[in-house]
Amino acid sequence: MISFIRGELIELEEEKIIVDVGGVGYGIYMPRQSMGKLPPTGSEVKIYTYLNVREDAMQLFGFRTKDDMQVFKLLIGVSGIGPKGGLSILSQLTADELRFAVMAGDVKTISSSPGIGKKTAEKLIIELKDKLSIADVLEREPGEDIGSVSGGSGEIQSEAIQALTALGYSSTESLKAVRAVTVDEDSTVEDVLKDALKHMAF
Repeated sequence: MISFIRGELIELEEEKIIVDVGGVGYGIYMPRQSMGKLPPTGSEVKIYTYLNVREDAMQLFGFRTKDDMQVFKLLIGVSGIGPKGGLSILSQLTADELRFAVMAGDVKTISSSPGIGKKTAEKLIIELKDKLSIADVLEREPGEDIGSVSGGSGEIQSEAIQALTALGYSSTESLKAVRAVTVDEDSTVEDVLKDALKHMAF
């Protein structure tokens, strides 16, 4: 199995990129939002990859982080979601946004991905609820990679997010607002909620 590919970014197409590794051009399908975060063509890139083997084709799917790739593997393990469906979801939602949408049971957000209907979104939530953890998002600062854990109470943040979604905010808005709030040992759910609502106003 090809775990990752490191080489020169040659071209960005609509759904995939071309990476030159020792004179061989690898076509790698990627989530569109990840493609938008890549450096300019001509730069060296390292792409984590998943090799999908079918009777009529071999396809490489690529991701900027190991976390994205692991979430993709969980997605394609859901019955009814193939590699293209998993790619569609991660083109619409980041891995963190998907985590909270699943934990919040947010069918609307997940089914906003092209090709993913309401029934498939409901099935995804049921099958992944015990496999995705919101703590992975809450326990680190925005922008940090998986493994860079900071302090703070994930339970308080989680309750604040649930309160915001109960008020009608989307899971994505709620997650971003709560993650923007500084939480210390004296913080209460009410404190976090009030500060998060201030961020909602901007």
